[in-house]
Amino acid sequence: MPTPGHRSAFWWLWTSSGLSNAADGVLKTALPLVALRYTDSPVAIAGIPLALSLPWLVASLPAGALADRWDRRRTMLVANLVRAGALVALVAVPVTGTGSLVLLYGVAVVVGTAEVFHDTSAQSILPQVVGRAELDRANGRLYAVEVTANQFVGPPLGGFLVAAGVAVATGAPALLWVAAVLALLAVRGTFRPTRSGATAPATAVRTTLRGEVGEGLRFLWGRPVLRTLALMVGVSNLAESAMMAVFVLWAVGPDSPLGLSEPGYGALMTSVAVGAVLGSLAATRIAGRLGRTVSLALCILVAAASHAVPALTSSVVVVAVVWALAGAGIAVWNVVTVTLRQRLTPDHLLGRLNSAYRLLAWGTMPVGALLGGLVAERVGLVWVFVVATALDLVLLACLPVLRERHLRAAEDEVADDPARAGTSAEVSASAAG
Repeated sequence: MPTPGHRSAFWWLWTSSGLSNAADGVLKTALPLVALRYTDSPVAIAGIPLALSLPWLVASLPAGALADRWDRRRTMLVANLVRAGALVALVAVPVTGTGSLVLLYGVAVVVGTAEVFHDTSAQSILPQVVGRAELDRANGRLYAVEVTANQFVGPPLGGFLVAAGVAVATGAPALLWVAAVLALLAVRGTFRPTRSGATAPATAVRTTLRGEVGEGLRFLWGRPVLRTLALMVGVSNLAESAMMAVFVLWAVGPDSPLGLSEPGYGALMTSVAVGAVLGSLAATRIAGRLGRTVSLALCILVAAASHAVPALTSSVVVVAVVWALAGAGIAVWNVVTVTLRQRLTPDHLLGRLNSAYRLLAWGTMPVGALLGGLVAERVGLVWVFVVATALDLVLLACLPVLRERHLRAAEDEVADDPARAGTSAEVSASAAG
């Protein structure tokens, strides 16, 4: 069990994560709405999520290698300060009159790059804070606050703040990221990983960044469970990004099928969060009752339904209910799969594993955003929903690799050879105090 000091560190990490994700939720909802002031082109609107997610394709591998070299808490601190600083340019728009789509794209790239470094370190630091035995519960609690902040608090707040003005909508997340920095400062200690079986920090072992990146890629590709999960999430995120890149055009405005206002659009986004919060709190019990394989299959089915339903009905209530179920599915999927990654990976490789995993899983998001914009522009918005649904259903073919016996065999292999699991990185005594 974690010591009282480690429990305190976890709750400060939990608080910082909530504040940081609230900022994410506000900004990712606000930027497409701000972009509507400059254009109504589906491709141009899709450029916002494209710019936000492109760094996952470009920077994830070096970010993972550096997360296994640097102190992970300090990396998270710097990343949040960079994100807050990037928004100063948008806060100044009403005063200077320099607003443009190009500026929005530029800010999105900077924020997205900082997010890569922050999130890679955030997932890698958790086993150091709570220990591997507590990962199920810690991931459930952490995901609950992340979803609540990112999808329940952030989207409606972003919608209302855009109505109040660009400076307000971009200044608010900057302040939230500063608050997240202050909370993370309370997590005292050093969180730099050590090499397996070594007592010196990872940076004391002389290796090249390229070699370290390759080690992480080989580790992921050599483990069928982790490799399959990464590819599946990549396809799922491709589908989700394609739809969400242009969904604002389907939902907002009196001539749109859903006919929502900007605040109404933000409120609709919270339906996913409602389900996700409930799903994250119940994920461990659901997986224990149904088994992890069946749970993952249900997650795929509700994701497909969430992409299909907007094309089948203009009822906001029906869309919201199905999206809430999909949110619960996302939560269950993430708690099950993130815990698997953390348990199957040595601590000194966890940053690189997470970044290699996310290269496959999240690197498809800019491709999806571009695909959604192009499909909507060429053949119509409704076909984006059709394509997204079809991509989700293809994932059912991957489930034979993820049968419960395969998952248990992977865990047993680590349990039989503790050296493969590694040990948590050393944390200074101040982390427990």
